[in-house]
Order: sequence, then structure tokens, then C-alpha cells
Amino acid sequence: MKEKKPKEKKLPHEFDLTISKRHMDKYVLRLYITGTTSRSILAITNLKKICEEYLGGRYELEVIDLFQHPGLAMDEQIIAAPTLIKKLPLPFRRIIGDMSNKEKVLLGLDLRELKSKQDST
Repeated sequence: MKEKKPKEKKLPHEFDLTISKRHMDKYVLRLYITGTTSRSILAITNLKKICEEYLGGRYELEVIDLFQHPGLAMDEQIIAAPTLIKKLPLPFRRIIGDMSNKEKVLLGLDLRELKSKQDST
């Protein structure tokens, strides 16, 4: 008979390392806008500020104008613009609006907890 190997248990510090590595992931974001409207420009500006403050270069942002690429609205099931789609890291998320509600954007990007932990250290 084969001997069973004991299961490895993760120690608390290993768990913390796993969580911290998750927050080092590169974010892949797509912002769908409609032309150069004031709402579109506001969404781009607000999102770039948030990304620079909280992600510091660990993101890839693609801005897609639905007027120039109308087929993408159906492909991505965009029902309103501006719409931000977080492709990576998982889970996939959608945020609709001009990104002026910073707390909503941070929550959608799973960054709210990260920032509060950094502030407390």
C-alpha cells in the first residue's frame, strides 16, 4: 500500500503573500465612449487619475469610440456609454458612468481594500 502524504497547510504569512501578489496583477481595462462628448472626456480623465493613483502603471487602458466601431457595442453587450469593462484580473466587471464616483470605480476594480490597507501601514 502507498503511504498517504500529509496535506500541506498554508501558513498565515503564505496566505498574505498570495493576497499581496494578487494586487500586483496587471489590469486590462476597456472604456467604451461615444465620441468626444463632455461625458466621454470626463470618464477618460477620471479613470486615468484613478488608475495612476491606485495602479501606478500596472494597467492597460484601451479607449474605444462606439461611433467609430459600432459593432463592438453589440459584441460586448454595451447598453450605455461610457462603460468600463475590467477584463483582467478576474472577476470580469462592468462600470457604467463618467467614473466620477471614485468609491464605485474602486469597488468595481477591487481596489478599495488595497488602498485602505496601504493607508493603515
